[in-house]
Amino acid sequence: MKIGFLGLPGSGKTTIFNALTGSDVSVGGYGSTKAEPNLAVVTVGDERVDRLAEMYLPKKIIHATIECVDFVGFSEGSARNGGFSASQMALVKTMDALALVLRNFPDDIEGEPDPLRDLDALETELLLTDLIMVEQRLERITHTIERGKKTPELQAEQTILVRLQEWLNENRSLRDMDFSDEENRIISGFQFVSKKPVLVIVNSSETNFGKNDALIRALEQRFRVIEFAGAFEMELCRLSDEEEAKLFMDDMGISESARSRLTRFAYETLGYISFLTVGSDEVRAWTLRRGETALDAAGTIHSDLARGFIRAECFSYDDFIACGSEKAVKEQGKFRLEGKDYVVHDGDILNIRFSV
Repeated sequence: MKIGFLGLPGSGKTTIFNALTGSDVSVGGYGSTKAEPNLAVVTVGDERVDRLAEMYLPKKIIHATIECVDFVGFSEGSARNGGFSASQMALVKTMDALALVLRNFPDDIEGEPDPLRDLDALETELLLTDLIMVEQRLERITHTIERGKKTPELQAEQTILVRLQEWLNENRSLRDMDFSDEENRIISGFQFVSKKPVLVIVNSSETNFGKNDALIRALEQRFRVIEFAGAFEMELCRLSDEEEAKLFMDDMGISESARSRLTRFAYETLGYISFLTVGSDEVRAWTLRRGETALDAAGTIHSDLARGFIRAECFSYDDFIACGSEKAVKEQGKFRLEGKDYVVHDGDILNIRFSV
């Protein structure tokens, strides 16, 4: 899973990135729009993996991960002014979701916070980014058709792009637009940014953290929202003394680290689950979208497993723990053979039978 962090200058976006990833990136702001994004990989804590590792004693233990990308500050009007370089925009398009960081603390330069206004500004920039992409592609299609190279495929693409242009000009994001399977196929290569799922992160000060119920309710009318005390939690994650860190967390009413809260929030918001593979060589958690099948799970592990899929041996983590062993799982009728259309559930333990 890849999550891109976007925010207006001064939002504390990089501070949040540091708090979540344990990175030590300078938070003084980007001096130039040519600055490279900051990258970090966060391990998704899962006690099921740890428990299974204790039972199988594998050579390797691999947790699921989330790749976090902290992009350059997204100023108002930057879409029209080419705010992202071509390489950065290409990276934005590969993100599975976007985390929009909203400033909720006073700033000497930016003044008093207005998270709702900032959210509108960010959404507008995402819409403009897609609109520019659509307009440029329509210009190329028109030029091609005028040269006598009209094809049914080109006409179909032109038709859907005109629809997108009208929709975006009405200041509506593409994630709110309904598409047929064929339309999704036609536009899949564009990887429109306003079509991507969005998480909203409210970056509050230490003094007002946990006191923003009305604001969060207003934001939740549009997106799922999570609140962090960014500067406080960045310093917290740098403490080496766990007992001292816990005392500070208790004072703030924080029960879990920023990393744990964000990973769970991302899974719930984006509709991801984890399935597991076990054995003496490796115990591993894999990420899958909710509703995907055993064939999708096989392909997540390796393309050969999907290509030669026969059956999935399957039992749940809860049944395994209750029974105590794979042998007991089979004896108690909890072991199943599932076909390629089986919908995988969170905590399923799979072994794919295949032949290539």
